[in-house]
Amino acid sequence: MTLGGIFNIGGKLIDKLFPNPEEKAKAQLELLRLQQAGELDEMKTQLSAIIAEAQSADPWTSRARPSFLYVVYVLLLWSIPMGILTVFSPESAAKFTAGFGAWMKAIPEPVLTLFGVVMTGYVAGRSWEKVRGAAK
Repeated sequence: MTLGGIFNIGGKLIDKLFPNPEEKAKAQLELLRLQQAGELDEMKTQLSAIIAEAQSADPWTSRARPSFLYVVYVLLLWSIPMGILTVFSPESAAKFTAGFGAWMKAIPEPVLTLFGVVMTGYVAGRSWEKVRGAAK
């Protein structure tokens, strides 16, 4: 059961246990305060794991996730200048796109497959750690 589910049950109990509107409002306020404190603690725990990875002495551990995301960001953001180039010079944009496609096709398929398997294993491993509660 998640924290949200527990607090939903708490809200229903408050409705049944406190018929007086003033007492009910006080209890709901306290429940909200506890919920916010719990969410803040959960966010602190998640942030501490990210900070620990970033401060690791091992450069692979501290930079792997951000480096991969930077590459993805660059690829996504590159669509903006390509869109502008298409407006002013469709031929150049078509040539660039064909060249980029040829460059991507030059990467051997087993390398791409290996990358996909490794990333899937990494994501599955991290998910399993979170389910077990070993990593938050």
